[in-house]
Amino acid sequence: MGEPFVQSDCVQRVIDVFIRSKKLSPGQVTIDSEFAALEIDSMDAVVILFELEKEFDITIPDEQMHSVRTVRQAVEAVQSLLNPKPSSIAVS
Repeated sequence: MGEPFVQSDCVQRVIDVFIRSKKLSPGQVTIDSEFAALEIDSMDAVVILFELEKEFDITIPDEQMHSVRTVRQAVEAVQSLLNPKPSSIAVS
């Protein structure tokens, strides 16, 4: 199922963006919250993802934007853009 999720500054910043964007109470949003449970529709999701781009100074690719449906997925998207895995370069 993957590595255990550690609450980090990145996680808290993502959660804070959700709270600010949807005017939710801090207790409503956790790493495991699904957009549907937070009453986040597709337009809200786009706004939140754009806010995440501004917050972290990143660009979330369109194909990744459309697949994010939970706070955890949003965190993973941000983290993958902040800490990209090195590409494998063939050396001949």
